[in-house]
Amino acid sequence: MTPDAVTTDEVLKDVDLRGKVMAVTGASGGLGLETARALAARGAEVVLLVRDPARCGEALRVTGRSGQLITLDLATLEGVRAGAARLLERWPRIDVLVNNAGVMATPLGRTAQGFELQLGTNHLGHFLLTALVAPRLAADGRVVNVASRGHLVSGMNWDDPHYLGRPYRKWEAYGQSKTANILFTLGLARHGYSAYAVHPGMVATDLYRHLGEADQAAVQNRPAGSEATVKSIAQGAATIAWAATVEGVASGSYVADCAVTMAAPHATDPEAVERLWTWSQEQVRERFPVRRMES
Repeated sequence: MTPDAVTTDEVLKDVDLRGKVMAVTGASGGLGLETARALAARGAEVVLLVRDPARCGEALRVTGRSGQLITLDLATLEGVRAGAARLLERWPRIDVLVNNAGVMATPLGRTAQGFELQLGTNHLGHFLLTALVAPRLAADGRVVNVASRGHLVSGMNWDDPHYLGRPYRKWEAYGQSKTANILFTLGLARHGYSAYAVHPGMVATDLYRHLGEADQAAVQNRPAGSEATVKSIAQGAATIAWAATVEGVASGSYVADCAVTMAAPHATDPEAVERLWTWSQEQVRERFPVRRMES
C-alpha cells in the first residue's frame, strides 16, 4: 500500500483514542465526516462542529454514541463565538481540534464582517475558534489545519487581502486562504502549540461537485476532458487522521500522504508568519493566548 492510497482505518488501526475529545469542523460531509467517523471508531468522543445541523444525520449515525453536535458558523464571528462557548461549556478539555471546514473557488462573497468569503471562512473563522479553544487544549493537545496544495497559487496580498479594490480572482483567493492556513500553523508552533497543516490531496468530495469541467481540470492540474486521478474520501482523510494522532513529528509541519513535505516559501516565511498572526488578531478582535510547551 503506497502512502497516497492508505485509508483512515489503516492509519488508525493500532491507535487507542478512548478518553480523548476531538472536535472537527465541517463534519457533516466529505473529509470532515470521514475523519469524525474514523476517530470515533477508535474510541474518541467526537464533537461535530457544523453550520447546518439538519445535514448531520449521517455524521451522527456513523459516530454513534461518540458523536456530539454543536452548531458553529465560520462565516460570522458571532457564530464562531457562540459555537465555541457551547463547546467549552460541555467539554472542559479538548485533545484535538481539526479545522477542516472550508469553501473553494467561490464567486466573490463576504462574511458577516465583510471579510472575503474564502479567507474569512477558511482562515479567520478558524483562527478565532482556535484562539477561543486554546486555553482548554490538553497539555499534549494539538490543532490540525486542513490546508491544500492550492496554496501554491498565491501568497498573502497584504495591500488588499479582502479584495476591496483589486479584481477578484477566485483561485487566487483560494490560494491565499490556504497559504494563511499554513502560516497560521507555523504561528501556532512558534507560540507554543502543537499544530500541523495537512494537504489531503485531490479528493472526490462535494467541494468539487459545483465546479465546471474547466475549473475541475484547473484544480486537478490536468487538461480539460481528460481523466483525473483523485483519492477516495477515506484516502484523503487519512493524512488528517495521521496528523491528529502521529507522534514524533515536529509541530508546524506541512504534511501530505502521511509524511512531512515542503510548502512554498511564501507560506513558510517567518516574517509572514508573525504578520499574519498580528493581522488575524486585529481582524477577529481576539488576542491569542501564548502557551509555552514543556521541554
